Amino acid sequence: MTLIGIIAIFLVLIIIYRVSKASDLLGSLRGEERTQESRNNLHATLFLLFLIFGMGAAFWSCFHYAPLFLPEPSSEHGTVLRAMFQRTLWATVPVFVVTHILLFFFAWKYRQDKTKVSKFFPDDNRLELIWTLVPAVVMVFLVVDGLANWNRIMGPAPENAVVIEATGQQFYWTLRYAGKDNELGRKSVRLMTDDNPFGQDWDDPANKDDFMADDLYLPVGQPVLVKINSMDVLHNFFLPHFRVKMDAVPGIPTQFWLTPTKTTEQMIEETGNPDFQYELACAELCGKAHYNMKKKVFVVEADEFNKWKAEQEPLSKSFGPSVKKVSENIEEENEQQDINSVSSL
Repeated sequence: MTLIGIIAIFLVLIIIYRVSKASDLLGSLRGEERTQESRNNLHATLFLLFLIFGMGAAFWSCFHYAPLFLPEPSSEHGTVLRAMFQRTLWATVPVFVVTHILLFFFAWKYRQDKTKVSKFFPDDNRLELIWTLVPAVVMVFLVVDGLANWNRIMGPAPENAVVIEATGQQFYWTLRYAGKDNELGRKSVRLMTDDNPFGQDWDDPANKDDFMADDLYLPVGQPVLVKINSMDVLHNFFLPHFRVKMDAVPGIPTQFWLTPTKTTEQMIEETGNPDFQYELACAELCGKAHYNMKKKVFVVEADEFNKWKAEQEPLSKSFGPSVKKVSENIEEENEQQDINSVSSL
């Protein structure tokens, strides 16, 4: 099949070459000047048609695929980012439309023609000043607006923020919540063992009340600080409804804070979809099972969140040093019983 494909490509190239030679011979018979004029008219018409259908297709695709764009933001900073994006569109779309109309229309109108005389001028200071100054002023406003919002979004999280740690690995997210002290305990890869799978430093008192969760629970109207890291390769912590997208980089902790504004129940009512579900995904291709890196996200009222949090069991009860010691004592007792049994025999 590969050989047949190569032969087919070779034959197509030969055909193109022969057609071009035939076109040149036909042009010499008709007269090169007449042929060139015909080509100019053809190319100019194609430019004009490309403008009409291309511009129409561009706008049609925007409106047609609008339902597949990012959903309505469900966080405070998401609304800010959406407004900033819309301001950028208002500044750039008119320029896109006008410049492309002029580009293709001029290619059609000022095509080569015997009756037209070209006019050359070395420069136009006013024109250059306009097309330099206007974009510069617009860019300054957009950049200043972007920097202000960046500092607002990426600045320090409020002191009352709920603290969560999200660790990406092939191919799932591990979610660790700070307990009543709202402070995550220290952990290290070097401390990871079968008895301490998360590498927590049990000498740190902040680790005593930390707990893990299968799903991501967030309180509505309250700041949430997510500390993000990776165990193996690049991942990306992505909450599309909340406009959160932050890389999880091995060895380089990152973080993002947000304030949810709509509960899951509110979104069910707004969308009219009883099966609506917020989602945590990975937006970085991280391997063959990348599609598995999803978690359900529940945004609930503060009272419900506090109740859920109080019901969670701290990791120290399952993996802490006291549990390990009890387990070792049980094993020692079992071994002693086996020895006594053998001795009695």
